[in-house]
Amino acid sequence: MVAEAADADALLRIVALERPDVAVVDIRMPPTHKDEGLLAARRIRELYPQTAVVLLSQYLEPRYAARLLADQPSGLGYLLKERVSDIAVLVDALRRVCEGECVIDPTIVARLMRRRRPNSPLANLTERETQILRLMAEGRSNAAIANELGISEKTVEAASAPMFRKLGLEPSREVNRRVLAVLTLLRG
Repeated sequence: MVAEAADADALLRIVALERPDVAVVDIRMPPTHKDEGLLAARRIRELYPQTAVVLLSQYLEPRYAARLLADQPSGLGYLLKERVSDIAVLVDALRRVCEGECVIDPTIVARLMRRRRPNSPLANLTERETQILRLMAEGRSNAAIANELGISEKTVEAASAPMFRKLGLEPSREVNRRVLAVLTLLRG
């Protein structure tokens, strides 16, 4: 840890000076305690794309995740504060976002899965594909997904390919299909 910021302006100054690997940001920061942290996180990602960001929120606000992740989803996390009372969860999220992954709190993922629109490409996913996408959105690796579902990594890979196709995400060297699949989930 290099510093603690009292408000969004201080946070932006610290990131500019220290260039940390990751910034842990509360969505609601002084002076208004509304969305200053979210705006600061977006600014960090814009000015310092090499700095990963983990947003913390006391409230379940999927729209905040969608707003931030729509810009540049890799290297971003969004966790509920109650989750980070378990230090292992926070450390895992920090490691994953520093590796360029996208990590979303499981509670937020569950809410997003319940609110799918019928015309969404998500409606075409099988139950297994939906389970895999939910775990991807939580930032899990193929090995962790396999372990959670009691299947092999090869089965995860085999189920992911048709899931990506159903979401209109063809293989490409320019994009991370896992991150784009999570964005599709966020958009409903």
